[in-house]
This record gives sequence, C-alpha cells and structure tokens, in this order.
Amino acid sequence: MTHLPLPVEALIVVDVQSAFVTGDGAVPDAARLVDRTTDLIARARKSGALVVHLQNDGPAGSEDEPHTPGWELHHPVLNGPTEVVIRKPQDDGFARTSLGSLLTDSGVKSIAVCGVMSEMCVQATARTALALGYRVVLPHDAHATQNIPAAPGISDAIPAATVSRVAEWALGNDVEITAHASDVHFTAGPPQGHR
Repeated sequence: MTHLPLPVEALIVVDVQSAFVTGDGAVPDAARLVDRTTDLIARARKSGALVVHLQNDGPAGSEDEPHTPGWELHHPVLNGPTEVVIRKPQDDGFARTSLGSLLTDSGVKSIAVCGVMSEMCVQATARTALALGYRVVLPHDAHATQNIPAAPGISDAIPAATVSRVAEWALGNDVEITAHASDVHFTAGPPQGHR
C-alpha cells in the first residue's frame, strides 16, 4: 500500500524562470516540469496554502540576469497575503532572503519544494529547510536539471534524470520524496490571528 504524505502548508517554487524552461537553455522535458509545477501551484492556491516563488538573480551576462527576458518567472503570480515572490542572490532560498521569516510569521511547519535545478537551488533550499526543522516533501516529477556534460578522465555525460535522483538521495532520510506531484496535498496554514 502506497503511503501518501500528510498535507503541507506551503509550496516553494524554485527558479521556474523563462531561461530554464523555455528555448535552447530549457531543462530536458521542460514541458513535463511546467505541467507539474502548474498543477502544484493551482492546488496550493485552491487550498489556501502559502505559495512562494523564488526568483534567482544571476550574475551579469547570465541567462537569469535580473530584468532580462530569461530572468522572468514563467508562472503568473497572484500577489497577495498567501502568494509572494522572493528574489534570491544564491542557490539556497533561505540565504540572505526573507524566506525564513516569512515561513515563521505564517506559522508554516511543512513545505513542498519544486522547480530547478535539482542538485543546486532545489537541493540547497530543501537542505536548509530540513536543518531548520521543517517537514519537507519533494515530488520527484516536479524538479529538474540539465544533463552534466562528459569530463575527460572523470566521467561520461550524466543524464539529467540521474542527476535529479542523486540530488534527492543526497538529502538523506528526513526528506519525504513522492513519485508524483499529484501525491502532494495542501492545507491552509494557521489563521492570520494565530500565526
């Protein structure tokens, strides 16, 4: 019998930006990723869960340099008390951002994490969330990355799907990995007055 995780109170959408899900720089099977993240966002909104869109500020000249087309978020944002955008300067969504205080102020104890890149920003954000004591659910089909090119004398090319799986595995036993985004369910956090 398959055990589905308990509902979570927040969805963290990591760096689903145009450069990573459209055009030549898109992750492999970007359409699947966008389909899964679209579904997660819609269901989180419907339940009243907190939705946080992390937006990476890449360095000058990068595909996600701020205020360039590639930097733009792919999903429309419904700004309000339960949906926000947090820009971040490095892989970890908690580092030098307001994410930690937002989750604390909202009374959130459990999160689902999705987006890109599996072994970088997704893993770094999930790892810090675990270290801070959050319950973390990671849907396998809702995060993605690029293929790792071959490195002469080190390794052959490594397919993106393998990299994503290793990124999950490296988070250890505390993360709750689900096979499908559809296995993740949401609940509203505590009422405003009780946060």
